[in-house]
Amino acid sequence: MSNTQTTTAKMRNANWIAVEDYRFPGGWTDSATGGGNSADKDARPRALCRELEAGKILFFQKLPYEFPSEEREFLLSREWNELRLHKNVSYRPADDVMRGFSGDHGTQIHLHHIVRNYSAHVVKFLRDFLRPYACKWKLDFASFRPFEEEGRDLSLHKRNDLLHVDAFRLRPTRGGRILRVFTNLHSTKPRVWYAIGDFGYVAEKYAADAGVSRFAAKNGALRRGVSRWAAGLGLARLSRTPYDRFMLRFHDYLKESDDFQRNSPKVRLEFPPGATWMVFTDGVAHAAMSGQFAMEQTLLIPPEALVAPESAPYRILERIAAARLC
Repeated sequence: MSNTQTTTAKMRNANWIAVEDYRFPGGWTDSATGGGNSADKDARPRALCRELEAGKILFFQKLPYEFPSEEREFLLSREWNELRLHKNVSYRPADDVMRGFSGDHGTQIHLHHIVRNYSAHVVKFLRDFLRPYACKWKLDFASFRPFEEEGRDLSLHKRNDLLHVDAFRLRPTRGGRILRVFTNLHSTKPRVWYAIGDFGYVAEKYAADAGVSRFAAKNGALRRGVSRWAAGLGLARLSRTPYDRFMLRFHDYLKESDDFQRNSPKVRLEFPPGATWMVFTDGVAHAAMSGQFAMEQTLLIPPEALVAPESAPYRILERIAAARLC
């Protein structure tokens, strides 16, 4: 990583908004809501949704939701060697199913309980904090990430320490956005990222070479009709739009690009112990360079719920390709 291309972010970095007018317990302060008027109560969450969609990271110094200390201590007290065959432990709230754990039954039950509670508490918090999205999002997976990110032995496309934008192979967004909430549970170590909040810059510089026009050319009326039909039936693979297919390619392309990894104007971010942050990871290129013991919850925000749809990656890519992608 070139030192000339990397800067260290402080608490009030341009890429990072420290939220100080929402606290747990209690929620929004009077200064955030203008004294309780219903229109004012919606104004602050809407403004923060707009900042998120524009590529900002929202940061909380302390947990904005409930996380019992005994559950955190349980997670930090183990080495989790039984998880080393898996990238993370994942939890699927819709089915109440946990994947990626192969240890003893008692530990499995306890871990399942903790991750389930984490997911529920984060979602409850977000219903108030990001009101414009509430009841419109699709609740996606939660995860527990117990291993040190620095030096992990993962294949190129699975590496977390390479800058990339997120895309899901089995859960197409169809132009929607990938919102992720992270918490650093470690008692002493920060979680260190590199990040680029300007998707427009990344797309303008690299999307053409990654083939965005080729993907757009395959978006005829018949394909759009089949995609809508498949989405209605829940057939994930058939419902992918050219946008979904391109973003899968773009994820891999950016990890493969030595020029992007070395020369892009990234910012170094340190999320301290106990911090929570949220970001649209389909629009903010990011890399987890170091850190251990993190929790994460993902939500998919549909296009119709967006506050600033002009900032959505699919809109930016359509302008570059001069063609529809969704």
